[in-house]
Amino acid sequence: MHPNAELLHRLYTAFASRDHQGMAACYRPDAIFSDPAFPHLEGEKIAAMWRMLCLRGKDLELTFSHVTADDSVGAAKWEAIYTFGATGRKVHNRISASFEFENGKIHKHTDQFDFYRWTRMALGPAGTLLGWSGFLQGKVRSKAARQLDQFLAREASSKD
Repeated sequence: MHPNAELLHRLYTAFASRDHQGMAACYRPDAIFSDPAFPHLEGEKIAAMWRMLCLRGKDLELTFSHVTADDSVGAAKWEAIYTFGATGRKVHNRISASFEFENGKIHKHTDQFDFYRWTRMALGPAGTLLGWSGFLQGKVRSKAARQLDQFLAREASSKD
């Protein structure tokens, strides 16, 4: 198996175990991440996002497959089943991931999933009626960014 494919296996195995430190170790310090909910994260914010999701995801079930990688790029499919905390609704998200590598670490990670499908599961009737709209998707992104900032602020204040 290519070393970068092994790196992706480590990333998703750590995620399945909710090992955010193991996940963070897979990324370069200057890495870039994006997905429909977090459209642009850099560096430490990536590690913080995984830390937040791992700590909050008490019932997270994660599987991954179709891992491919060479010296510069990689891809994987993964699925997450969890309870969305804001509504208590069960979500089964199917994600396609693409990666770029530098010096044996992830430099760029892009996750893609059907955001409208996700809003229907996570938000119920509101997601079904408005989940396709840029307005609701923007609200979800804003709330995700705000929650990550609040998570980081709580961590910083607990270190004082």
